[in-house]
Amino acid sequence: MKRLPNLDVLRFVLVSIVVFFHLPQLCKNQGLPYFMDAPIFNRGIEAVYLFFVLSGFLIIKIIYDNKQEGTFSIKKFYARRVLRIFPLYYLIMIFGYIFYWLVLPKLGMAYHNNYALTDSIVLTTFFMPNISAKLFMPGGILEVLWSIGIEEQFYILVAPLLFFVNKNRVLQLLIVLTIGYFIVFHLDVFSYFKKYNMVFFFMFFGGIVAILEDKKKLEFLKYTALIPITIFTLTVLYFTTTALHVIEGFWFNLVSMVLFGLFVHTLAYNNRGIQIKNKALNYLGQISYGLYMYNVVALYVVVYLFLELQKTIKINAVLIIILMYLLTFALTVIIAHFSYKYFEGYFLKLKNKFR
Repeated sequence: MKRLPNLDVLRFVLVSIVVFFHLPQLCKNQGLPYFMDAPIFNRGIEAVYLFFVLSGFLIIKIIYDNKQEGTFSIKKFYARRVLRIFPLYYLIMIFGYIFYWLVLPKLGMAYHNNYALTDSIVLTTFFMPNISAKLFMPGGILEVLWSIGIEEQFYILVAPLLFFVNKNRVLQLLIVLTIGYFIVFHLDVFSYFKKYNMVFFFMFFGGIVAILEDKKKLEFLKYTALIPITIFTLTVLYFTTTALHVIEGFWFNLVSMVLFGLFVHTLAYNNRGIQIKNKALNYLGQISYGLYMYNVVALYVVVYLFLELQKTIKINAVLIIILMYLLTFALTVIIAHFSYKYFEGYFLKLKNKFR
């Protein structure tokens, strides 16, 4: 599939929002200065939800296009997903358990591993880290895997469904799945889905937007520049203010799902010729999976550094906050770059054989 404009940069922006969300929480827990009063510092979960819409948009578009060409292969689909997701996922999983159970005690940083290790490992190994995170709170490095688990569960569900449905009925199936699952998700009798954050409707809706665009059903959004400007502005306000944040639950998820779907479409297809072609930003978007997975690792390194520094010198609180953000971003980018080049790159080359 041809690379769509602006989406790589979007990935980097979303990862940055996740870092804004994680850093003050860890600093607060460790007694370091932190700042989280601005809304942007509390939008980590929402950034992941937008990631989900983007994933559904791209993955379902690929499946849909392949079905129209008669070339969709479940085997190749899963091979590509495995080679892209699994290596880094299991690397972080193994590192996380070693870190919390062996490394932290050696460093003298208190962390209470008061949960059944075997149960957590089994859940995380078999793509249910969201359940492990909710039940055991095994630590940020492991808890960040929850969203990858949701995506894996979505892939397991969506590929067979779309494989067996007639290519002319894909859109109808997705609409039924989105509406049906959205309703079921918010029923108290099915609270299990909400408890473990199985928000598959975000991915389904992203797919609906992609197919509607393919069918030329969203041309009305392109009639005037006011429409993409409005969608872009509303999304920025969503992440930087409290103006669009309604009560958690049904309406919050509905507003988020629709707005995020329209926003992804705006960036990719209704950008009025505005495309971000900065090589650095686009590269950071390409390595965004690594940025997301390694950011908590980098956070721990930086937090530990400043905990040690505070023992010997006194540093202004504002300066500490600024330096921690700069160092965390820099270290995360460095780790993700080398991981992409020397670790993930090997599997990405194999992944290309299954296109």
